[in-house]
Amino acid sequence: METNPTAVLLELAAQAQRASDPATLHDLLSRGHRPWCEGVADVQAGVDRETTSLSDAELAERCAAAGVPWEEGMTRSEAVSALAFMTWDAAPAAMAYTALEERAARFGVCLLGEEVL
Repeated sequence: METNPTAVLLELAAQAQRASDPATLHDLLSRGHRPWCEGVADVQAGVDRETTSLSDAELAERCAAAGVPWEEGMTRSEAVSALAFMTWDAAPAAMAYTALEERAARFGVCLLGEEVL
């Protein structure tokens, strides 16, 4: 079994495009949740490392360049997290999981049960 989050999510998204059975789509979505979380954590750790030595002004510039404004009242930690999530959302793995979620949603499938909503 592949353990690279990107490879796993790309494969699951490809499988989802061939599936229409709600149980199968739910299984694919469930199997993709952990790799998605791992991918987010990896990106967060990388952005944390890359921004640690930046001044607040440099971090604000980096955020602005990525389209993540450092808004008034936002802490440095919040800015770094926003930058990490913007970086993750642009990654192929995140896009694959989004495609998987969208495919599942077309068949009424999500990870939250109706009783939770």
